[in-house]
Amino acid sequence: MTGIRKSFGSTVALEGAEFHLHHGEIHALLGENGAGKSTLMNILYGLEQRDGGEILVDGVPVNFGTPQDAVAKGIGMVHQHFKLVPRLSVIENVLLSDRRSRTFRLPDLDVAAKELEELADRYGLPICATDQVSELSVGEQQRVEILRSLYLGAETLILDEPTASLTPLEVTQLLAKLRDLANTGTSIVIITHHLDEVMESADRVTVLRSGSNVRTTKAADTSQAELARMMVGRDVRILTQPNAMRTQPSERPSYEQRRPVLQLAGVGAGAHDPVNGSDDGLKRGLLDISLAVHPGEIVAIAGVEGNGQTELEDVLSGFLKVDEGEFWIDGNDLASCQPSDLLDIGVGYIPSDRYRRGVIGALSVAVNISYDRVSEPPIGTQLWVNSREIMKQGSQAVEEFSIVVQDAADLVGTLSGGNAQRVVIARALAKDLRLLVAAQPTRGLDVGAIEFIWDLLDQQRSQGLATLLITTDLDEVMALADRVYVMYRGRLTEVPNDRELIGMAMGGSSEEVGDPR
Repeated sequence: MTGIRKSFGSTVALEGAEFHLHHGEIHALLGENGAGKSTLMNILYGLEQRDGGEILVDGVPVNFGTPQDAVAKGIGMVHQHFKLVPRLSVIENVLLSDRRSRTFRLPDLDVAAKELEELADRYGLPICATDQVSELSVGEQQRVEILRSLYLGAETLILDEPTASLTPLEVTQLLAKLRDLANTGTSIVIITHHLDEVMESADRVTVLRSGSNVRTTKAADTSQAELARMMVGRDVRILTQPNAMRTQPSERPSYEQRRPVLQLAGVGAGAHDPVNGSDDGLKRGLLDISLAVHPGEIVAIAGVEGNGQTELEDVLSGFLKVDEGEFWIDGNDLASCQPSDLLDIGVGYIPSDRYRRGVIGALSVAVNISYDRVSEPPIGTQLWVNSREIMKQGSQAVEEFSIVVQDAADLVGTLSGGNAQRVVIARALAKDLRLLVAAQPTRGLDVGAIEFIWDLLDQQRSQGLATLLITTDLDEVMALADRVYVMYRGRLTEVPNDRELIGMAMGGSSEEVGDPR
């Protein structure tokens, strides 16, 4: 890819970007949020059309108008959020994407399943082709996505944040399998923010900044700190001074003797099945959840996605009612609360799905930051809205949170995912809070933005804010948490703040860490 240009309206996403991928290599693509990484790969996969530049495959110029055009040339893409139908089997999901058939005859599922399993064995990615996708772990679902691309003939794989939802063991296994794939001649592109994984797995690294190339280098010739410096243009403290990221307990108010802000006691909610039990691997909601969060502490809920975190988030944001047990904030019984009730008593909320609950793409950055305070002076009252004040506060937030826009009137729908996340966090922290529920607060953010958010959460803790952090990122847990729980199959287990024990518990091993609470 040479001289690639792409604009969205007045926003320039790519300006002469270059990317060269060799046969049989793992090539990491890095950059800040909004640097153009996803746009560049979306162009390669036919999801976006370039404004200028050239794409060559094996030296031949190509133009991909659709993803099917890219697939026909041996290019496959595995998105961060999997594109699988849970109620279909593995082989049905694979065939659903196969547009290569030249007849109207339905494929023989048994024959196709055997072909897929033979392919899986060949690449060391074992899977049962007849299993229903909803019964698979997150790591197994990702394996299906990779196998689907290989089944369709992919010789180049683009992986967008491939380790975002995996346990530490699954990450290790995936990186080993990717190396095996590369050794067979498959070319692999990894878009990631995890620099340790880049150093472990990549042959070469390309860094983009503001839509242009900074440098392409061998991974062996650089370091995490240097890569971060290329990405954000400065030294990043979480890499150069990791111990400086947190205020020490002696510097913070003691929380142990204080009355908890948040209390959950025996809470059950969601789709658990008391008849068939909870060991079938299917969605089960929350089962007998008990925890407390005090002023001035960060309590982390770690775990692989799909183990009840969404239901816990929904309870704590007022979208899901408690079926059993008690839910208290500052002594207020909130088992049957509405989202507005939580806002009124000072609960801030950073949702895990920024686009479904965090932002409204058709509204401006300024309005998104203010919309849950439109009836509060000075922004407005029940009868009027102060548009000038909304723009003023929006502009201040753009500067304070380093949101990359031309001005606060820009629509959120034009922002990169990372900058949209900054809008969500800016709104959540715009009010005086007693409790912050932060679900995946740094998902999709670059290392510089992660440093900023971690600092922000630490500062809020030092000022007495109680924070419940729901995250799949072990680095985030280790950097911030005062106490740690792991959520597995709808239950909580309190775990010592030890990386290995947390990782074991995320995978379902509880023998070493105690009984579920």
